[in-house]
Amino acid sequence: MHTHILFLVTLTPSSQVEADTRWTSQIWILLVVLCGALFLDGLDVSMVGVALPSIGRGLHLTSSSLQWIVSAYVLGYGGLLLLGGRASDLLGRRQVFLAAVTVFGIASVLSAVMSNDVALIALRFVKGASAAFTVPAGLSIITTTFKEGMARNRALSIYTVCGASGFSLGLVFGGLLTELGWRATFLVPGPIALALVAAGLRVIPRAAREKVTMAHFDLLGALTSTGGLMALVYTVVQAPAKGWLSVSTLGGLVVTAVLLGSFVRIEQRHPRPLLRLAILRSSSLVHANLSGAVMFGGYISFQFVATLYLQDSLRWSPIAMALGFLPTGLIVVASATKMAKILERFETKKLIGVGLSAFVVGYLLFLRVNPTMSYVDFLLPTMVLIGVGFALCFPSINSQATSGVANDEQGLASGLVNTSIQVGGAIVLAVTSAIIGPGATSVQQGHLIPGMKTAVAVVSGISVVGLALTLVLKTTRHQVVEPELVR
Repeated sequence: MHTHILFLVTLTPSSQVEADTRWTSQIWILLVVLCGALFLDGLDVSMVGVALPSIGRGLHLTSSSLQWIVSAYVLGYGGLLLLGGRASDLLGRRQVFLAAVTVFGIASVLSAVMSNDVALIALRFVKGASAAFTVPAGLSIITTTFKEGMARNRALSIYTVCGASGFSLGLVFGGLLTELGWRATFLVPGPIALALVAAGLRVIPRAAREKVTMAHFDLLGALTSTGGLMALVYTVVQAPAKGWLSVSTLGGLVVTAVLLGSFVRIEQRHPRPLLRLAILRSSSLVHANLSGAVMFGGYISFQFVATLYLQDSLRWSPIAMALGFLPTGLIVVASATKMAKILERFETKKLIGVGLSAFVVGYLLFLRVNPTMSYVDFLLPTMVLIGVGFALCFPSINSQATSGVANDEQGLASGLVNTSIQVGGAIVLAVTSAIIGPGATSVQQGHLIPGMKTAVAVVSGISVVGLALTLVLKTTRHQVVEPELVR
């Protein structure tokens, strides 16, 4: 009890952990809890991705419907991250984090017993929404606990690499669990999340917060932003079947424009906006957000295509596919202890540029694929390059997005960058699903899935655009968020 009280005192915002301070066991436990929650977020998305073919066969779903199992999570995540960031700043990071992880765990357990696809997709949205509150709260706990500089870079590199590791290693765990049954991939995160809550109750520090009312929350902003993103993704996914110039497609695009336009208008007028637009004056922050969208959008779409190809066309087992993706996870995990020093030595824009280059080359190499090629020829080089890309991009993007931001807006900055990452994933995945079409789950053994190479080429092109933007901004002066932009 005495050590617990001492810990709460030493981790108050006014007494941040510095680089030359020896981290106590309590600090490491705190990091384990925060990193564990982020690891679960990545793990969940990745494990379910591996299980998609089995889910499709078990519930008789098309590739378009399967896409919604992924997109519902991503939309709940990306659509509510800004609200999650604002809530953590106002309601208290500790309270928001613990409540969100609890909901995540309960929804995981419920998902494992569902057989109705609509109910399953709805629970995926709930889990994504829970993660939308967990991530900015957890990240802002780190940035307000560790002093900016080497200490924060070290903590952030561990935190973000754990997220990337969860996503990449989730492929392995997903393969193992899918061999037992696809429901296991939904169930396992539940008990782990609840265990993290139990530990978090003891180690996450309490902090003073302002008294809040409903007027502090920009609910209209949250509704219009989430609605606009959902309308956009739904329209893109349905467009190939309905027709790109059909009334429903054009109507969906109009609804999207109205909702997102309304969101911008609301943010300009609301006294406490979900997204204070002045923060976007920083070219460095905007670049980090765009890079995150390109990175995650490209990868999650590539994984979607590769998973269907390996399991439905080449008839690889889930565990074989998971082992095929293993090099990516191993590289990301191995980088965890190195990235803090690398971030101190190299400019983040340079690291992001190198990371995006690795993604681009990896995707282009995969375009050589044909059913007769061996693993070493067609998949291993891509997996190695993607691992390098993740290891460099994830911590660099998060560090650049939160650098120079005042403590009272760390939740906003972290929520914004994670929103960009998830929204990029939802939009690019919707485009990819539209390209490959509904016939991807019924291809004959040994045949390429419809539109696979086109989809990967589009993903490569999007990554090239992100890389080009990085190269352009690399020539401009590094700009941090000035104090007047965050007050």
